[in-house]
Amino acid sequence: MNESEIRAALGPGAVFPVGGENTAFAQYFVGTSYLTMLTTQGVGVGNVTFEPGCRNNWHIHHKGGQILLVTAGRGWYQEWGQPARALKPGDVVNIPPEVKHWHGAARDAWFQHLALEVPAQGASNEWLEPVDEMAYNEL
Repeated sequence: MNESEIRAALGPGAVFPVGGENTAFAQYFVGTSYLTMLTTQGVGVGNVTFEPGCRNNWHIHHKGGQILLVTAGRGWYQEWGQPARALKPGDVVNIPPEVKHWHGAARDAWFQHLALEVPAQGASNEWLEPVDEMAYNEL
């Protein structure tokens, strides 16, 4: 799909550019995602778009944490040991440092969020295992 088709599938909340296929982080995703960095100065803000069924692996933000601002589509967020939370446009997810989690699209919908990296000295991201396929399919 081209950007216009993706934006149409996402609906009116898709106001930021979709960007290119997220090949730099593809090994940490199931399915195809797209990424465009809106800014890298001060607080890094990336617009991440997930095709239906796409989600990232479990991961941990060390030191800085992350904030997700859902702009379009339908998706999921889950912290380790907690039930998954359905996400829709307007939802905000505050992810503290050191919390194992994943996020991504619903099986049948495109999904888009702004990802804000909370700045911290020595901040890093640790990528872990993929989300269990059976557990995801039960959502």
